[in-house]
Amino acid sequence: MTEQTKTRIPAPLYAAAGAGDLAYQQLRKLPAVLTELSDRAVASLRTANEQATELQKKAATADFAALRTNATTAASAFAQIAQERAVAAYTALVARGERVVGTGIVETADVVNSDIETTEQPKAVEAATEEDKAAEAAPKPRKRAKATPATVKPAE
Repeated sequence: MTEQTKTRIPAPLYAAAGAGDLAYQQLRKLPAVLTELSDRAVASLRTANEQATELQKKAATADFAALRTNATTAASAFAQIAQERAVAAYTALVARGERVVGTGIVETADVVNSDIETTEQPKAVEAATEEDKAAEAAPKPRKRAKATPATVKPAE
């Protein structure tokens, strides 16, 4: 078994702690966000009807082959961008989790690891007493069951 010189908490645990802290901060903003979203929804509903009629007119004259090609190219580009953003977000969550967890958890982990190492070491074998040695050396008498006519069953 290799010996660890420094206790390190895995990055996914830091990411989880960072995500929890971020979720908490966002939930605190929720009442204000709900009010803003409801106001925007009313305004968006008015313009949505106007845009729907314009889109119906454009759909009648659209070139679907060109749209399909453009959509494929755009999807590949967006997938690459999404992957880069996901890596950046994960790295940010790990850093946030490290700040949230702090160094106190590392010190606690050191104590736990040292306790584990202590309990995993083999215990010293205690010397057996003379009585134990004598009891092990003496053969134990065997008990034999006697068959009585009441316990023997007739063959069927």
